[in-house]
Amino acid sequence: MSERETMEYDVVTVGAGPAGLAFAIRLKQLKQDVRVCVIEKASTIGAHILSGAVIEPQPLDALLPGWRDHPPPICVPAAEDEFWWLTRTGGFRLPTPPQMKNHGNFIVSLGALCAWLAPQAEALGVEIYPGFAAADLLYDDQGAVCGVRIGDMGVAKNGSHKPGYTQGIDIKAPLTVLAEGARGHLTKRLVAKYRLDAESDPQTYSIGIKELWQVPAGRVKPGKIVHSVGWPADSRTYGGSFLYHLDKDRVALGYVSGLDYTDPLYQPYEAFQQWKHHPHVKPLLEGGEILSAGARAIVTGGWQSLPKVEMPGALLIGDGAGLLNVPKIKGTHQAIRSAMLAAEHIAEKSTAAGWDARLRASPAMEELRRVRNIKPGFKKGVYFGMLNAAWETITDGFSPWTWRNKADYGTLEKLGRYEQPKRDYVERTLPPRDRLAGVYFAATQHDEDQPIHLRVADTQVCVTRCAEEYGNPCTRFCPAGVYEMVEDEAGKRLQINAANCVHCKTCDIKDPYEVITWVTPEGGSGPNYQNL
Repeated sequence: MSERETMEYDVVTVGAGPAGLAFAIRLKQLKQDVRVCVIEKASTIGAHILSGAVIEPQPLDALLPGWRDHPPPICVPAAEDEFWWLTRTGGFRLPTPPQMKNHGNFIVSLGALCAWLAPQAEALGVEIYPGFAAADLLYDDQGAVCGVRIGDMGVAKNGSHKPGYTQGIDIKAPLTVLAEGARGHLTKRLVAKYRLDAESDPQTYSIGIKELWQVPAGRVKPGKIVHSVGWPADSRTYGGSFLYHLDKDRVALGYVSGLDYTDPLYQPYEAFQQWKHHPHVKPLLEGGEILSAGARAIVTGGWQSLPKVEMPGALLIGDGAGLLNVPKIKGTHQAIRSAMLAAEHIAEKSTAAGWDARLRASPAMEELRRVRNIKPGFKKGVYFGMLNAAWETITDGFSPWTWRNKADYGTLEKLGRYEQPKRDYVERTLPPRDRLAGVYFAATQHDEDQPIHLRVADTQVCVTRCAEEYGNPCTRFCPAGVYEMVEDEAGKRLQINAANCVHCKTCDIKDPYEVITWVTPEGGSGPNYQNL
């Protein structure tokens, strides 16, 4: 094996999302001579980015003061807010919680926003490499992070080298910035290696499933923002919807399910499709068409689940650090805010040391502290959660207690010990007809002849204990139909349809035995989201 090619920079950033790009832009603004590169596993910038998304513009104003004169391609000023409690056949409008009022904010496509940010970073001298997956970390003799290794290209499923095989290069730097978003696979390793979560609660997540629709003319009110709770979620399951009216007769809609759910038979994808058939939603969509669809994990642990965000040679920013504000349903402003603060820290100190204390003393952390009890309160049911949220809002988070978080993989009840809630679902007629049809709208692509990037440590657990105790929940919580239990001559076995994967990371989070590990596939693989 030949020696790997090496590239050297002052800073290597993993992930070209809003945090990674904002960090690179701000650092180059402060120190023009610093050599910065950004590595992105998607084929193009923004292709793996999925979010609602309504953003607070203040951090973007600070990063790029003239951005409003040349905004990203989808950027609709928020016009009006509605918040609903839904029943199966109707519902009633509730007062919009203060955190969810969006006057002065903008509805955007976060993928399009990142694609718009990238050339502005490049204009400052940042080198951006899409289609290159950071597959592993590099360490120096003292055990400090000193860069990343790009995954090899052209490796067959059996591990052999195909004719187009290319060895991945090593990118070395005194500082590595992890901006991978929720449940980044390198971040996960670093948290474990350096015990960054030793003094924090386990991180928790939700899964957001989203579609972009083109609907008949006259139905859309650009800037209208509608959120809901209630049906189709039962009273013990955290769930809610978003519906954002864009321009050009388009709407962005989606459903978020907390991955702390307890029902082993719950299906987040089906809950989303059911919600689309509510009488308040279905008439908007009928006669329209889906343009794009996808799913992504959302980090929801908040203040009490924030790990230590610095380690020798590396630091965490954005959703990789866990900075999303759940009651606001917003993380982009926190991502950009933390990224700029990290860049300012590096420009001053040239080291990760001290970053954790600086972030914890910042407005980003104070924002999370004030809402720390709202999401955990829903673990006691939606009615308690709503009352608790009202209390925490009235007191501005100054309760003398802090609700604790529990890891999502440990919340499922076993079959036979759990009373199945009445779902009260309806017959579906809107597309897509099933999860595989939905994968088509994610435009996900993987070379079938490459090592499976969903690694199951013990498949025997799947056909024995998991089948008996939970009924193989991976076949239900995956929004892309990746996992199937099949019977053949050899008996029952787990089949992994890795080519369907949309990189949402739900399996890595929710598997009750923690035997599933998501690792990055070949660079450029995965979904190709358009305007999500």
